[in-house]
Amino acid sequence: QAQLVESGGGSVQAGGSLKLSCKFSRVNYGRACVGWFRQAPGKEREGVAAIYFRGGSTSYVDLVKDRFTISEDTAENTVYLQMNSLALEDTAMYYCGQGRAWFLDDGWNCRLDADYYESWGQGTQVTVSS
Repeated sequence: QAQLVESGGGSVQAGGSLKLSCKFSRVNYGRACVGWFRQAPGKEREGVAAIYFRGGSTSYVDLVKDRFTISEDTAENTVYLQMNSLALEDTAMYYCGQGRAWFLDDGWNCRLDADYYESWGQGTQVTVSS
Protein backbone atom coordinates (compact mmCIF):
# COMPACT_ATOMS: atom_id res chain seq x y z
CA GLN A 1 0.00 0.00 0.00
CA ALA A 2 1.15 3.51 -0.79
CA GLN A 3 2.02 5.86 2.01
CA LEU A 4 0.83 9.43 1.46
CA VAL A 5 1.99 12.61 3.15
CA GLU A 6 0.13 15.90 2.87
CA SER A 7 1.66 19.32 3.45
CA GLY A 8 1.00 22.96 2.75
CA GLY A 9 -1.94 23.66 5.00
CA GLY A 10 -2.14 26.69 7.23
CA SER A 11 -4.15 29.73 8.22
CA VAL A 12 -5.15 32.29 5.65
CA GLN A 13 -7.60 35.15 5.34
CA ALA A 14 -10.65 34.87 3.15
CA GLY A 15 -9.72 35.52 -0.45
CA GLY A 16 -6.22 34.17 0.02
CA SER A 17 -4.49 31.17 -1.52
CA LEU A 18 -2.76 27.98 -0.41
CA LYS A 19 -1.10 25.16 -2.30
CA LEU A 20 -1.32 21.70 -0.82
CA SER A 21 1.02 18.86 -1.71
CA CYS A 22 0.48 15.11 -1.51
CA LYS A 23 3.60 13.01 -1.89
CA PHE A 24 3.27 9.25 -2.02
CA SER A 25 5.67 6.35 -1.85
CA ARG A 26 4.25 4.35 -4.75
CA VAL A 27 1.33 3.98 -7.10
CA ASN A 28 -0.88 1.09 -6.10
CA TYR A 29 -2.55 0.55 -9.46
CA GLY A 30 -1.66 0.64 -13.11
CA ARG A 31 -4.49 3.15 -13.49
CA ALA A 32 -4.60 5.18 -10.30
CA CYS A 33 -6.45 8.19 -9.03
CA VAL A 34 -5.21 10.61 -6.42
CA GLY A 35 -7.91 12.65 -4.80
CA TRP A 36 -8.19 15.50 -2.36
CA PHE A 37 -10.91 15.28 0.25
CA ARG A 38 -11.80 17.47 3.20
CA GLN A 39 -13.57 16.99 6.45
CA ALA A 40 -14.88 19.75 8.69
CA PRO A 41 -15.80 19.07 12.32
CA GLY A 42 -19.10 17.24 12.55
CA LYS A 43 -19.31 16.67 8.81
CA GLU A 44 -18.59 13.75 6.54
CA ARG A 45 -15.50 13.58 4.40
CA GLU A 46 -16.25 15.10 1.00
CA GLY A 47 -14.44 14.87 -2.28
CA VAL A 48 -12.89 18.09 -3.57
CA ALA A 49 -10.82 17.16 -6.62
CA ALA A 50 -9.14 14.14 -8.15
CA ILE A 51 -6.71 13.42 -10.95
CA TYR A 52 -6.10 10.31 -13.03
CA PHE A 53 -2.40 9.95 -12.28
CA ARG A 54 -0.27 9.97 -15.43
CA GLY A 55 -3.46 10.26 -17.44
CA GLY A 56 -4.32 13.85 -16.69
CA SER A 57 -8.11 13.84 -16.51
CA THR A 58 -9.45 15.73 -13.53
CA SER A 59 -12.67 15.88 -11.52
CA TYR A 60 -13.90 18.66 -9.26
CA VAL A 61 -16.82 19.17 -6.95
CA ASP A 62 -18.92 22.09 -8.19
CA LEU A 63 -18.15 24.22 -5.12
CA VAL A 64 -14.47 24.54 -6.03
CA LYS A 65 -14.43 24.26 -9.83
CA ASP A 66 -13.43 27.84 -10.58
CA ARG A 67 -11.16 28.26 -7.56
CA PHE A 68 -9.13 25.08 -7.08
CA THR A 69 -6.75 23.36 -9.50
CA ILE A 70 -5.37 19.86 -9.10
CA SER A 71 -2.11 18.96 -10.84
CA GLU A 72 0.57 16.29 -10.79
CA ASP A 73 4.31 15.83 -10.91
CA THR A 74 4.68 12.26 -12.07
CA ALA A 75 8.46 12.24 -11.62
CA GLU A 76 8.05 13.13 -7.96
CA ASN A 77 4.93 11.05 -7.23
CA THR A 78 3.28 14.23 -6.02
CA VAL A 79 -0.14 15.74 -6.56
CA TYR A 80 -0.91 19.37 -5.78
CA LEU A 81 -4.04 21.30 -4.98
CA GLN A 82 -3.83 25.02 -5.72
CA MET A 83 -6.60 26.76 -3.80
CA ASN A 84 -7.47 30.35 -4.68
CA SER A 85 -10.20 32.70 -3.43
CA LEU A 86 -10.48 30.72 -0.23
CA ALA A 87 -13.70 31.14 1.72
CA LEU A 88 -14.66 30.47 5.32
CA GLU A 89 -16.47 27.30 4.29
CA ASP A 90 -13.22 25.86 2.92
CA THR A 91 -11.96 25.45 6.48
CA ALA A 92 -11.36 21.74 7.06
CA MET A 93 -8.78 19.03 7.41
CA TYR A 94 -7.64 18.14 3.91
CA TYR A 95 -6.65 14.58 3.08
CA CYS A 96 -5.28 12.98 -0.03
CA GLY A 97 -6.12 9.45 -0.97
CA GLN A 98 -5.17 6.97 -3.65
CA GLY A 99 -7.50 4.61 -5.42
CA ARG A 100 -8.07 3.06 -8.80
CA ALA A 101 -9.31 4.83 -11.90
CA TRP A 102 -12.63 3.89 -13.48
CA PHE A 103 -13.77 3.85 -17.08
CA LEU A 104 -16.46 6.54 -16.99
CA ASP A 105 -17.93 8.78 -19.66
CA ASP A 106 -15.89 7.09 -22.40
CA GLY A 107 -12.58 7.57 -20.64
CA TRP A 108 -10.57 6.80 -17.54
CA ASN A 109 -11.67 9.09 -14.74
CA CYS A 110 -11.76 9.38 -10.99
CA ARG A 111 -14.64 9.19 -8.58
CA LEU A 112 -14.99 11.80 -5.84
CA ASP A 113 -16.31 9.29 -3.33
CA ALA A 114 -14.02 8.41 -0.43
CA ASP A 115 -15.27 4.82 -0.52
CA TYR A 116 -13.26 4.29 -3.71
CA TYR A 117 -9.94 5.23 -2.12
CA GLU A 118 -7.89 2.87 0.02
CA SER A 119 -4.70 4.66 1.01
CA TRP A 120 -4.84 7.89 2.98
CA GLY A 121 -2.50 10.45 4.43
CA GLN A 122 -2.74 11.99 7.89
CA GLY A 123 -4.19 15.25 6.64
CA THR A 124 -3.23 18.91 6.67
CA GLN A 125 -5.35 21.59 8.30
CA VAL A 126 -6.65 24.56 6.31
CA THR A 127 -8.19 27.40 8.30
CA VAL A 128 -9.74 30.40 6.58
CA SER A 129 -10.61 33.44 8.67
CA SER A 130 -12.47 36.65 7.93
